[in-house]
Amino acid sequence: MTRRNISAGRFLRMATLSAGLFLTMASRFSPRLGAQSTGTATLTVHVIGARNTKGKIRVALFRGAEGFPNDASRAVHTQAADIDPQTSSAQIVFTDLPAGVYSVSVFHDENMNQKLDKNFVGVPKEGYGASNNPKKKMGPPSFEETKFELSGSEQSLEIKLMY
Repeated sequence: MTRRNISAGRFLRMATLSAGLFLTMASRFSPRLGAQSTGTATLTVHVIGARNTKGKIRVALFRGAEGFPNDASRAVHTQAADIDPQTSSAQIVFTDLPAGVYSVSVFHDENMNQKLDKNFVGVPKEGYGASNNPKKKMGPPSFEETKFELSGSEQSLEIKLMY
């Protein structure tokens, strides 16, 4: 072997080792790079104003008007959370959500029957609320009143229960 061949072989080994070392270091010190490239976000919903700590807070996340606010089977995600006795509040976290337009519907399921109880004329007997905290009125709020844009990697909103 000539001196030139030895140098070329050594160069290739060094280049291969350098590339491997770079990729290893990049993957160790840049764990967020993969999460950011997926284009997903985390939404934290703070529900405040529970009148007691009975039952659970139930939250439904919608991507469109269909089923909003009462048909949780049409929601993209649903979750239930315990009520913190110190703050009369609950926190729900939705992860890996694609950016876009959403709306949130919540209610205080005091008797744990997994539905918003209403009186004979349709007025809720348990606490309820929605994103953007629309004012109380006859009938439920619309998707248009409650929609918001989810963008970025983390977002939070606060919903006050109405009784």
